[in-house]
Amino acid sequence: MFKSGRKQRAGLTEGRPGISLLLFALPMILGNLFQQLYNMADSMIVGNFVGEDALAAVGASYALTNVFIMVAIGGGNGVSVLISQYLGAKQYGRMKTSVSTSLITFLCISLLLGGVGFGFNGAILKTLHTPDNILEQARLYLGIYFLGLPFLFMYNILAAVFNAMGDSRTPLGFLVFSSLLNVALDLFSVTWLGMGVDGVAIATVFAQGFSALLLFCLLIRRLKGYGGQEKEGFTYYDMKMLGKGTRISVPSILQQSIVSVGRLLVQSVVNGFGSAALAGYSAGGRIESICIVPMSATGNAMATFTAQNIGAGKIERVRQGYRASHIIVAVFALIIALVLTLFKGPLIAAFLGGGAAGTGAGAAGGILSGAAAVPGTGASASVTAFETGTGYLSGVCYFFLFVGLKTCADGVLRGSGDMLVFTVSNLVNLGIRVFAAFYFAPVWGIAAVWYSAPMGWIANYIISFSRYLTGRWKEKKVI
Repeated sequence: MFKSGRKQRAGLTEGRPGISLLLFALPMILGNLFQQLYNMADSMIVGNFVGEDALAAVGASYALTNVFIMVAIGGGNGVSVLISQYLGAKQYGRMKTSVSTSLITFLCISLLLGGVGFGFNGAILKTLHTPDNILEQARLYLGIYFLGLPFLFMYNILAAVFNAMGDSRTPLGFLVFSSLLNVALDLFSVTWLGMGVDGVAIATVFAQGFSALLLFCLLIRRLKGYGGQEKEGFTYYDMKMLGKGTRISVPSILQQSIVSVGRLLVQSVVNGFGSAALAGYSAGGRIESICIVPMSATGNAMATFTAQNIGAGKIERVRQGYRASHIIVAVFALIIALVLTLFKGPLIAAFLGGGAAGTGAGAAGGILSGAAAVPGTGASASVTAFETGTGYLSGVCYFFLFVGLKTCADGVLRGSGDMLVFTVSNLVNLGIRVFAAFYFAPVWGIAAVWYSAPMGWIANYIISFSRYLTGRWKEKKVI
């Protein structure tokens, strides 16, 4: 079913750079799309079968859970840089040590974060001004989710290890399996057992936990194929290796968390417009998350591509791959803009259930002033939710190219281990998004939340691309 580690090993350091990058990125894109299906399925199923308040509760929880998801993904991306450079340099013993050290470290981190999140999820939701009518449902969903956090972490770290070894198809296979299992369990718990947000949370934890266990077993088998050629011995845990990995993983976690942390911070702005606006915002946010997938996956592929080729001493090949990445993200951006322009109404309505069926496409622009989202204006809750969601997508649909450009430039910096400017550019992105959302909300209404996003993306790209042009990233090899 899956190709051996030996055949995958040289895939990113040989052949035409653009083709190699694209073939490696495509399974990552498909895999990330299926990963988005987890929370998207939760939202669609509770929105259609339980009610708008349940959708808002899952949406309120999503901003917080996504922070932890991005910590896991960012940690995996940081880990992958070290593994990829050791692999490119054919230091297989050191590569195995980095894998083992990473798995043990992130298991401990996930247990700590899961315990803290479980104990304080209610206080966090109150701090974010979560509407009272959905607070208890959001607390229930989050409580179950945090209990399963170690499974979430292990799954993402394991997937990152396979990607670092040049095998993006194995994680794809398991993501398809776990996503379909999650959807089936969601439907069973809600429609057959009559459960609500607790049912979809349990389904997500079980599906991801089962898949993580299978993926771990396969990884153990795969690593055995790298024996016999180590120049340095293997150890289960290496503190020096931990230090190297931390210097890369922390900025990577920060970069992956920018969108989710920004969404968490500005959610208090959205919450002030009521649960109906929050439901629409949640639906729009889920669709935005899907639109970002091909951009972030291409950037992550660029990081692994860069790391392996730097490890192999092929700097010019990195430049060629980076140029090819621009074409890839431009094509995706054009497709996304076209799809959202034509179908944003039906996409939002799919999350909101029958209550949104009667809203017209022309209502999409009404929310841009912010007035339609304010409770008490006379608009029904369903219309408010629909207008908020379509307004969201209208505000961001033409700017996803900048997400792709920034992630590809970030990928080169991260893959080479050039983390300082990488970190600064992503902090600037976060700062602009949060400041603009809060500062302009009294003027633009809720539309300030989504208008702020392209501002941050563009600033991030300018800084990271400027660093790329200097060429100093070539001096940052970490092994």
